[in-house]
Amino acid sequence: MTNSPKEILKIWINNGKNKAALPGYKMILLGILAGMFIGFGCHVFVLATASEVTAVSKLIGAALFPVGLMMVIFCGAELFTGNNLMTLALMKKEITWQGMLKNWGLVYLGNLIGSVLLAFLLAKSGLYAGDAVNRAAAVAASKASMPFADAVIRGILCNILVVLACWFQAGSKEMSGKILAVWFPIMLFVFAGFEHSVANMTYIPLGMFLGADVSLGSFLLGNLLPVTLGNLIGGALFIPAVYTLVYGK
Repeated sequence: MTNSPKEILKIWINNGKNKAALPGYKMILLGILAGMFIGFGCHVFVLATASEVTAVSKLIGAALFPVGLMMVIFCGAELFTGNNLMTLALMKKEITWQGMLKNWGLVYLGNLIGSVLLAFLLAKSGLYAGDAVNRAAAVAASKASMPFADAVIRGILCNILVVLACWFQAGSKEMSGKILAVWFPIMLFVFAGFEHSVANMTYIPLGMFLGADVSLGSFLLGNLLPVTLGNLIGGALFIPAVYTLVYGK
């Protein structure tokens, strides 16, 4: 059983209303969980590509990564990039700018706390040695040194796929269908090399904790800022605007 695009739009408008109505402390706590859930996907991607970065190892890592978003959606957590779809409710005047921005701000903060906490725990877990340390440091350095425009564009492309995964799963009424709907778009963005702001909240601090030559400024301004802007353009503007125009009339 599936929902039509018009029905999915109604589901996500209602989701936006519910997210905007959450108490602030719940936004932060559920944001912390989501940051950790996405971070688990980052961890397995680094381990899968630690020995050698090949198309096969990247595909294995990309295939494992989506479990993070599955846990966010099915276990109940708040993810900034997925919550960019709240603009669907805003465009239909079901929520206010203030309610949406409050959610985004507190959830983003929670995502950052959870991601950095997980990165610290992973770095201290004893699981990282040899190739894994080198790979984690290389990923962090590469992301932190990316040109600003490249990071914005990769952020746009990434969150188009992330919000489509969130949209896609609402089309299914069965758990198995929802899992498949999340899996393929997320696997695609990871394998393609696009940039996800919340994932980078784990990738880069993990590398930093393990000795990568990356400054706090490079992390926040060199990567997180442009990637977040790109994620907003792709996930909060492009996809919601098109679907509201097409299916919201």
